[in-house]
Amino acid sequence: MKKIWCIVVVIISVVAFRSDVIAGIHTETVEYKDNEVILEGYLAYDDALKNKAPGVLIVHEWTGIGPYVMKRAQQVAALGYVVFCADIYGKGIRPKDAQEASEQASRYKVDRKLMRQRVTAGLERLRRCEFVDSERIAAVGYCFGGTTVLELARGGAQIQGVVSFHGGLDTPSPEETKAIKAKILVLHGADDPFISTQQISAFQDEMRGSHADWQMVSYGNAVHSFTNADSGADPKKGVAYNQEADTRSWKAMEVFLNELFS
Repeated sequence: MKKIWCIVVVIISVVAFRSDVIAGIHTETVEYKDNEVILEGYLAYDDALKNKAPGVLIVHEWTGIGPYVMKRAQQVAALGYVVFCADIYGKGIRPKDAQEASEQASRYKVDRKLMRQRVTAGLERLRRCEFVDSERIAAVGYCFGGTTVLELARGGAQIQGVVSFHGGLDTPSPEETKAIKAKILVLHGADDPFISTQQISAFQDEMRGSHADWQMVSYGNAVHSFTNADSGADPKKGVAYNQEADTRSWKAMEVFLNELFS
């Protein structure tokens, strides 16, 4: 497979992270496009892979592709999948702080058509990967990425399933939900202050109305971003790591992917 290595300065931290790559996992940055917009994703798969394997598309948090989502990509690849991290923002656009992250994420939350278009570009790039079984694909997203993969499903994407980790549940176009073909797994922090009870109720009504195959797991004592150890340890801030919820939600994802691809 052709390797395209990143050479821009903004990725220095990513290169440094490569020293922590899980043994036996091949990784590379991959440049691709959404129309004329240049994007830069991250590919990970087992070096020993000889036959086609299911593909998993991962969508990043609001901070863009970085060490956290790359680590997750490697962990999923270690389960036997070909993993591609989609770049929603564009090559070189990597927010440096919460304000920049909010500005970038808001652009796509407001324009769900663009959000779907951008994540679909990543999906199509994953389908073209040499070792991917293009008929067996799932999408996984964290926070902003969780919102994004749910939108991918709402748009009727031809994939087997989506997993949202502490993602937003709202959509401006709930009437489009009837197009859902993918199975849905939502992994939610029960005390997430950013997801209101009204949003949860509306999402559940939306899923029932769509007749989708869906499930939602709420983890007690978990707030937003509960899978990210860099989120701190103070749930009173609304954002904090929860090791139990992280472990349990990861296992739930594993079971779900096994079910999709068995």
